[in-house]
Amino acid sequence: MSGIPVADDVLGADVAMLPLSEVSDSLGVSENKVRQFLREGTLIAIRRDGDLHVPAAFLDDGAVVKSLTGTITVLSDSGFSHTEMIRWLFEKDDSLAGGSPIEALRGNHGTEVKRRAQAMAF
Repeated sequence: MSGIPVADDVLGADVAMLPLSEVSDSLGVSENKVRQFLREGTLIAIRRDGDLHVPAAFLDDGAVVKSLTGTITVLSDSGFSHTEMIRWLFEKDDSLAGGSPIEALRGNHGTEVKRRAQAMAF
């Protein structure tokens, strides 16, 4: 698993997580492809109970949530660590549709989420 960046587990136990095998099944790709997505920044993994997991909220109808990868890129370019990205994506924000950046992305409000992510860099 070397080369795969991993965020600290800063999410509550109530946040649904998927092991890489379930992520690969959901996306219809191999586990190696999921690991490649993690290395490339398409997804972010958390180590929970010794194994890599991806938040279930990152997937929707057999695909990665639209605009998630672009948001991860903006946050990375702004100097956020993977742990800070996870924390921000799941942080409660009543001014966003859905109440958090990840739920706003799931609700197709990617432009607003990315705009806010860019604004945090300055």
